[in-house]
Order: sequence, then C-alpha cells, then structure tokens
Amino acid sequence: MISAIKIEHLTKDFPLGFGHLKLRAVDDLSLEIADNQVFALLGPNGSGKSTTIKIILGLLAPTSGNCRIFSTPSGDVSSRRDVGFLPEAPYFYRYLTGFELVHFFGRICQVEKSKLKDRVEEVIEWVGLKEAAHRRVGTYSKGMLQRIGLAQALVHDPKLVILDEPTAGVDPVGSAEISALILKLKDQGKTIILCSHLLGQVEDICDRIAILNRGELILEGELKDLVSKKDLKSILVQNYRDDFNDELSGWLRAREARMVGVEQPQYSLDRVFLEHVGRSELARENLSERAEAAMEHKPASGKDSDKEKTP
Repeated sequence: MISAIKIEHLTKDFPLGFGHLKLRAVDDLSLEIADNQVFALLGPNGSGKSTTIKIILGLLAPTSGNCRIFSTPSGDVSSRRDVGFLPEAPYFYRYLTGFELVHFFGRICQVEKSKLKDRVEEVIEWVGLKEAAHRRVGTYSKGMLQRIGLAQALVHDPKLVILDEPTAGVDPVGSAEISALILKLKDQGKTIILCSHLLGQVEDICDRIAILNRGELILEGELKDLVSKKDLKSILVQNYRDDFNDELSGWLRAREARMVGVEQPQYSLDRVFLEHVGRSELARENLSERAEAAMEHKPASGKDSDKEKTP
C-alpha cells in the first residue's frame, strides 16, 4: 500500500505560560492514509484536527513523533510541492480579481508559464466561478471565497489535497457541486483529506474516516464498515401492506430469524432540497422559453395586428 501520509506517535504540546504547564493538543497519534482515497478527519472543536493538519503541512513542528508525505518528512519544504490546501477561514487579497488571485498562487507554486493561464481558467470553471472570475475578491460572498480558495488549492495540480471545512458558508447546491468535484479529483488519482462537521457530506463521499477527541484517535476505519450493522439486513419491498407483518414474522421465526421492525425509507434533506430546487429551475427555464417563443410570434404593434385580421 502506497501511503500518502504516514503519522507515527505524533504528540504536540503547547506551553500555557504558567510555570511548566502544557496543553497537549495531539497525544501519541499514529495514522496511515493510503494514496488515492477520500479520507475524513473528524472530531469536535478542540479535538486536535487543525493541529494535526498544521503539522502535516509543516506549519508546526511536533513535540515528538514524525509525519511523512509520500515518504518525505513533512518538515521538508519539498514535501509540500504536491500538496494543495484550503484553510477553514481563508483570507485573500481583496483588491485582486478571482482570476488574478488564482494566477498569483499558480506563479508561487511554479506552474509553467505556458500552461498557467489555461490552468487558472480550468480550475475556476471547476469551482463554478467562471462568470465572477474578473470581479474583485472583496465583493465575493463567503461561499464564493470558499470556491476561489478551492481553485487556488488545485491550480498546481497537487497529488494531495487538504480541505478544512470546504463547504463552510456554501449553499446546498454549491456544497453538492464541491462534493462532486472531490470525487472527480479522486478519479484523477488524487488523495483528499477532508475536515468537515457536515457528516452527511462525509458519508456520501469518503472512503475512510478517523475520529479524534482530546487529541487522541478513538476510531478509524472504512466508512462502510463503521456505519453498517453487520447483524441486520434491510429489504426494500414495494407495495408492502401492514397485514404482511404476521405472515412474514412467522416465516422468519421458522428460520431462526426475527423481524426487528418495518421502517419507511427516507431521503436525506439535502436530496429533497436539491431535487426541488432543480425542478424549480427547470420550470423557470421552461417558462422563459415559452415566453421567448410567444414574443417571436407576437405582432410588432396593434396596427399590424388589425391588418392581419382584415380579410
């Protein structure tokens, strides 16, 4: 297994300023993240997620232990050449346009000059900001800032992408688009580390998860294995009637099984929202098309209309 990130016995202490007291933000963390997967790093506020990410990025030095990115120590500058990062609350130069901002980061990341313009336009289109590319960043909404931040994280085509709350402030439609983009990046062979409090999004797109609490790793594994109840199976039946219960329960008892309950399948709220917004937009487009068609057949003036009616 190729490891995108390998963390071994990582510990980080912060001095509190009172004698020799220290705050332990990360406590003996060992974690291995395979290449080409979507990995979620989860936990409540103060669990050590951000500290771990900063150590991976070389922004903080660990108190003890080590971290490697594609076998290169994370403290080495060279380890970050193939890493793209979107922080939770990005701050950008407000006077630059979206295009200029991503172009600026592309130059910092040493994207070839001959390819830079096309690459900037490509990633801006990926994040849905093509029409706002030449607006100043200072006029962007919170969701648009997250999108342009994602574009700058991708401009140099990194192998590892670290996203800290990438959908913060983004509406459900934009959040769904970012989720689709994350899966697209995985299809391109990239590794994505995602920190998010939106567990529905995590469940939809992630392969593995790790949960931290008070700096310690309390759970890690394949998402499908962690969320499944291995001793239970669900069967979806169309046109099911309540009077089937007794007969079906008896049939199961004869085979040493037990019917625990009958549940009504439900959609997620995200799906309901997206479906209805999609229908609304489609209806609006159809109405606009009908209005345009009517205008094309409408006489230019009342006089012309009278002439047409005259035999």
